[in-house]
Amino acid sequence: MSGSRIVIEGVNKVFDSGGRDVVALKDIDLDIPGGQFVCLLGPSGCGKSTLLNAVAGFAPPSMGTITADGALVTAPGPERGMVFQEYALFPWMTVEQNVAFGLEIKRVPVDEIKRRVGELLGMLSLSDFRQRYPKDLSGGMRQRVAIARVLALDSPIMLMDEPFGALDALTRRNLQDELLRLWAELKKTILFVTHSIEEAIYLADRIVVMTYRPGTIKRDILVDLPRMRDPSAQEFNELKRELGMLVMEEQQRHHSDELRQAAVD
Repeated sequence: MSGSRIVIEGVNKVFDSGGRDVVALKDIDLDIPGGQFVCLLGPSGCGKSTLLNAVAGFAPPSMGTITADGALVTAPGPERGMVFQEYALFPWMTVEQNVAFGLEIKRVPVDEIKRRVGELLGMLSLSDFRQRYPKDLSGGMRQRVAIARVLALDSPIMLMDEPFGALDALTRRNLQDELLRLWAELKKTILFVTHSIEEAIYLADRIVVMTYRPGTIKRDILVDLPRMRDPSAQEFNELKRELGMLVMEEQQRHHSDELRQAAVD
C-alpha cells in the first residue's frame, strides 16, 4: 500500500501540570503529501513526540484536526504504524512471532502470514534469526524486528519516534540506509522524530524545525539534495549549519526560560 496524505490543521495541545496549563503545541498547520519523508527536528521539550503521538491517535489534540488519507484521526488505527525508540517487542515471542503478531490479531490467513513474514524477514536480513528471542539480539537487530512488525501490517503511514537514537553510529547509519531503501521501494509516508540534525538531512525530503514550548513550526525546509547523501559534501554541511543555528536559538531560549523559572522559585 502506498503512502497516504497527512493533514494537520490548527492543532493545539494543552496539558494539565499540577493545576497549571502547559501549552505543548500551538497553531500547528502541516500538509504532508503521500509518500513524503518528513523529519520533525528541534530541542527536547519542543513537542516533536507530542505531535507524533497526536498523529498516531495516542494523544488527540486539544484543538484542531488531524486527518490521514482524508479520515479524521481520533484514535490509533492500522493505517498508521508506529516505531518506538524502545523497540516494544514481546520478549516471550520469537522474531517470527513478533512480526506475525499484528497479522494474527487481524485474522489474516495463515498462509498469507507465512508469506508476508518470510518476505519481510528476507528484506530486513532477519531470516537467519527467525527463531531467536529479543534478548538474544543486538539493539540494531531488535529495531529491524520492530520495523518489520509495522511493515507487516502494510500501513501506508509510518510514524517513527527517534527509532535509532539509542544505537551506535555504525548501526545507526546502516539502519538509516535500510530505511531509505524500504521507503523508496514501498512508497510509505514517513513522519520521523529526531534531535540529530545530520540524521534529518540524511533521511528527509523535508525538515520541519519546531520551536521550544509552546511547540510551533519555526521553519519548513525542503531538502533539495540528491540521494544517497554525502555528509561530507559542502551543500550538506551548509544546510547543517543553517539548521544548527535554528535549533541553537531554541535551545538558548529554553535555557533562558529555565533561568527565569529558577529565579522565580
